[in-house]
Amino acid sequence: MPAAQHFSQTYVEARTRFLDAARDAGAAVQSHLHPMRGHDGEEMAMDVVRLGAADAPGLLVISSACHGVEGYCGSGVQVALLRDAAWRDAVRAGSCAVLLIHALNPYGFSQWRRVTQEGVDLNRNWHDFSRPLPENAGYDELASAVVPDTWPEPPEAARRLADYAARHGQRGLQTALSGGQYRHPAGIFFGGQAPTWSQQTLRQVMREHGTRCRRLGWIDLHTGLGPSGHGERIFACRDDAAALQRARAWWGTEVTSIYDGSSTSALLQGLMWQVADWDCAQAEYTGIALEYGTVPMDDVMAALRADHWMHAHPAACGDAQRAQIRRAVRDAFYIDTVEWKTRIVEQAQDAVRQGLKGLAG
Repeated sequence: MPAAQHFSQTYVEARTRFLDAARDAGAAVQSHLHPMRGHDGEEMAMDVVRLGAADAPGLLVISSACHGVEGYCGSGVQVALLRDAAWRDAVRAGSCAVLLIHALNPYGFSQWRRVTQEGVDLNRNWHDFSRPLPENAGYDELASAVVPDTWPEPPEAARRLADYAARHGQRGLQTALSGGQYRHPAGIFFGGQAPTWSQQTLRQVMREHGTRCRRLGWIDLHTGLGPSGHGERIFACRDDAAALQRARAWWGTEVTSIYDGSSTSALLQGLMWQVADWDCAQAEYTGIALEYGTVPMDDVMAALRADHWMHAHPAACGDAQRAQIRRAVRDAFYIDTVEWKTRIVEQAQDAVRQGLKGLAG
């Protein structure tokens, strides 16, 4: 089946494809039901499929939709893998198991949003909330310009963002906006002030599936940064030289890092990979975010800002503008062409093969 046929247009379609592919593969599904209904009134869930032995010494996690709407890409990859009989047979015959986690953030997937139902960026939500949360003075300075009172943004908001970039550089502006902030719930990249449903549910999944392995690998599928169709392999572990060396041995010297500035991503905080340290500490952990480019960063940021403005000012947004903003968000994180989808699957298949080889040692 051509790669593009594994991708979907709605969350309902994506979940159905995933569940059908698992059933046809003879794989059991664990569904962790979300407490809310989706955009079209549908049931939502974090669905989990495991291939391979429960006590396998190596476990490779492949996850989608950490950032909701990015799940249109990740789900297509997961369905393509499940539909690949030769790959399934190789996993089952090998020494390593695979855990497919579909829709870490089903709310955002269904609603065409990046955030969870709590308005939180799941990949900034991993903190001990009993302790003081990180400061982000740059975002504090820009908060009212990032999500202004009116949209399209007023000239004053654009001027303030441009002035910050002139003083701190484009990288400084990117870090202020995307690094994670904990004071502005209506803002972008808000890390929350408590654990989200998705955070707690993922911890439950990893306690069940990730505590018996000796080696744990992770490929978390993302979109929205970099050249369109290119999958950047971003180191997703603590700043540890040995782990980075393993990641580059597995996935190639092109693995980038937020710690040394080689990644298109800024330095972030509250990252999801910490679940490996929190709940699977017995395992040697090695992971990457596979980040596929879509549209230019300015377009991505504009779509996110408009989305947050819409939800902060619902009475100011008419039906036509609401539909336009929602569509712009999905288009910022999902390129609906055969060529893009084909490149995405090819690169993911390569990364998965390399991950399993690395885990097997």
